[in-house]
Amino acid sequence: MQNENAKPNFEFIALMASLMSIVALALDALLPAISHIGESINSLDPTENQLLITMIFMGLGVGQLFFGPLSDSYGRKPIVYFGFLLFTVASMICIFAPSLEVMIIGRILQGIGLSAPRTISISIIRDTYRGDYMAKIMSFVTAFFILVPVVAPAFGKWVMDAFGWEAIFYVQLFFALVVSIWFWKRQPETLKPHYKVPFSLKVFVEGTKEFFKHRETVAFTFVSGFITGAFLVYLSSSQHVFEDQYDLVDSFPYIFAALAVSIGLSTFLNGTLVLRFGMRRLALMALTAFCVIALIYVVVFWNRPNPGVIVLVSFLFVQFFCLGFLWGNFRSIAMEPIGHVAGIGAALNGFISTVLAVPIANYIGEFVQDSVWPMFFGLAICGLLSLGIMLSVRKPGAIASRTFR
Repeated sequence: MQNENAKPNFEFIALMASLMSIVALALDALLPAISHIGESINSLDPTENQLLITMIFMGLGVGQLFFGPLSDSYGRKPIVYFGFLLFTVASMICIFAPSLEVMIIGRILQGIGLSAPRTISISIIRDTYRGDYMAKIMSFVTAFFILVPVVAPAFGKWVMDAFGWEAIFYVQLFFALVVSIWFWKRQPETLKPHYKVPFSLKVFVEGTKEFFKHRETVAFTFVSGFITGAFLVYLSSSQHVFEDQYDLVDSFPYIFAALAVSIGLSTFLNGTLVLRFGMRRLALMALTAFCVIALIYVVVFWNRPNPGVIVLVSFLFVQFFCLGFLWGNFRSIAMEPIGHVAGIGAALNGFISTVLAVPIANYIGEFVQDSVWPMFFGLAICGLLSLGIMLSVRKPGAIASRTFR
């Protein structure tokens, strides 16, 4: 079933957002605990400890490559259940990890497990909606999902202060259990039996060939990777920046929440504006603004010390406001032509963009030692590369027109 005009179902949006938000909980609730975890496992280099954030994304990328195609063969729901099971095992590895290396393995496995609900939720949305309306639903799902990053760091700090950092992982497991039961009870299977294809290497190869036939799909997959990589620099180094560079240990969760609100606000606005202006036009305007803001910071603070925290947060707030008009629209534009291979398509889209994003974040993050300037330089470079790709594949009149009529 593909609906262009059906009203959004609140429970459907909330459930899809919950499936995605476990990833945010696994990431953001752990941010205040990174230095404490480092002390527990004798890893005292803050740049090395950033791997606890970035490497879960590597798992997310690799897992999608398998779970997407498997969902086209066996249905969406069984793959989600398997992902939750793997996430449970991985979480226990993290809790009892004796070293950074073992915990990184656990985090990668957490990412692989969580890639199932994350990827399959997108496939379920694509099974159900299409075009700009799919972008509208995706925006509402993302806006709902953003609520988790808003509260997760403060919640994680409270749990850690009360029960220790290990308790954060137990809370994640409890949330995963609740969502999996909700998903089991309330979400019907969206992959119709006649669309199921036997899993084989040939099916994957054919699906991959189909994916790469669509120029816009490939282009926006790479664009998503550059923008995600830029954001990952912030996500992985935010604890180091605000706690070490600015000495704002107690304020960090609230600053993080405020910046998450900026993304949530623009994502919600995107959901209300995308049917009016089209996802391509909104994405182009937001990406242009994203580049301009980063370049202004790079020029103004070249060879200068960090600005005051209010100035920094103001720049980041406006920068991340643009992101709400990018992620959902980029994914929707990429998925639009490949609904007939939505599982494999979502898998390749997620794999390529994530595997591209992680090394970008790790490389740029190494330079965020004593100054925030390298972060904005990375944001500017990734934004300009994305803008160049987007303009190179733009079809005449495509930005100004609606996706479907």
